[in-house]
Amino acid sequence: MARHHKLLALGGINGAVEPLTQALEDLADDVVAITVVGDLGGPESTRDTYRTVFRALGRTERPTYWVPGSTDTALRHYLHDISGLEIAFPQLHGVHGRVARGPDHILFAGMGGDIVDGAEDPPLGELRYSAREDEYRLREIAEFKDDPRVLLFTTEPAHKGARVPGSEAVAELIKTYRPRLAIVAGDGVSEERLGTTLVVSPGRIDRGQYAVIGVHDLAIEVGDVAEHASV
Repeated sequence: MARHHKLLALGGINGAVEPLTQALEDLADDVVAITVVGDLGGPESTRDTYRTVFRALGRTERPTYWVPGSTDTALRHYLHDISGLEIAFPQLHGVHGRVARGPDHILFAGMGGDIVDGAEDPPLGELRYSAREDEYRLREIAEFKDDPRVLLFTTEPAHKGARVPGSEAVAELIKTYRPRLAIVAGDGVSEERLGTTLVVSPGRIDRGQYAVIGVHDLAIEVGDVAEHASV
């Protein structure tokens, strides 16, 4: 694991292509991968909005790992488009209920949408998932015993002293798989420890917020699109 390598962490795009594009301009050479936690679009986002978001990410030529947010239900109608974009930009990797190996042998995995506590399955047609489904979808992580792990969620974990209520199911997944790093959606840039895992929210790119995280030392640099654009 190279000591100088970094991840660019993005969240809350919400269809805001301009600040996303600004954050992706002139990426430093030591940024070896990008992570994105939804929402990628918004309730009114169109096919073209999602295409533009994924093309902007794909053109960075960095491995990019993403999960959808709770308002990204429209993505279900655009799966053919997403599949085509992942062929055109093979560095795009949707890890919603899936795993993918990345730079430095890191295993990326995640679960988007709203994760609700309990075993009852939420209504069909919504990006909401029960704890039981999350456990089933992410069980493959256990097969990669020696790989350092980065998990992505759009639901924050429950944690003593947390600013907002979180999900016990997400907290349990983090405790079970013990990733070095968990990246979660949130309204601002933040970090906290949950057991041995550093839990980071990169904030919302539609508000100009993002984070750069050291792969080795997990040091966090808080980014601001306005400052990035002025450099």
